[in-house]
Amino acid sequence: MDESQYSPGLRGPAVHTSLDDLVRRRLRQWPQRPPGTAESAKQPGTWLRARPGEAHTVCQPFLKLPGASRLRTLPDGLWLHFSPDPAEPYADILCIEACSSLQNLLDKRSRFAASTNSLLAVCPLVWLLGPVQPGDPTPRWKLMRVVRREPEDALVLPVRDIRVLYGLKGRHYDGFARTQMPQAHEYFCPMDALTAERGDENPAMRALIARASAAANFMHLPAPDPVPAPARASAAARAAVTRASRAPHAAAPAQEEPAEP
Repeated sequence: MDESQYSPGLRGPAVHTSLDDLVRRRLRQWPQRPPGTAESAKQPGTWLRARPGEAHTVCQPFLKLPGASRLRTLPDGLWLHFSPDPAEPYADILCIEACSSLQNLLDKRSRFAASTNSLLAVCPLVWLLGPVQPGDPTPRWKLMRVVRREPEDALVLPVRDIRVLYGLKGRHYDGFARTQMPQAHEYFCPMDALTAERGDENPAMRALIARASAAANFMHLPAPDPVPAPARASAAARAAVTRASRAPHAAAPAQEEPAEP
């Protein structure tokens, strides 16, 4: 990939920053449900795109370890699947990370490596109360069955399942695919697939993310339990949001939160 197309005449950190910005601008056009992810009994809750937010969004969800007030993980892309049951709260996460160098890849892989520590997904109150997307004033919390009533504080959920998609520059991707083995939660794609216009409609990308779903580990899933009437209404509302989110919309450049070391 030609770095000069992102920041002509520049190299080093300026190029990396520009590349990250381009990836975030593209991911902002992706729908609320990860492309290629189908409805399944394994993940019957609500999917929402947490990062990157819309152009005006400043406060966005993040990942952290319990008790830690620093060293938050701020993925380039973050989708959250919220539990459908308030009695069993959890979140599944799909992260997308653009890696401009091999060192950057090693650093980001270490943040998601298998560990005995718990990982938490934190949804700030402002984000929960905000509209799900432009043109739809529905507050995000109303689409989450795990939330019973309007929240008064941030929502902090334990992470049940982690899947991470890493975007690598062409030469890095080829070398990694030839010589390295991914961990069970890791998936890889060329950076071009993340920087492309309408990349969420790419059949190869959709197939890759479909393989990253929890349902993909099973030969087949049992039939889902009957859905109560109120839940059916909520499901219809979420389906409407998903359809609306697939329509392209213009977004002004956003000011991203600075990544923490």
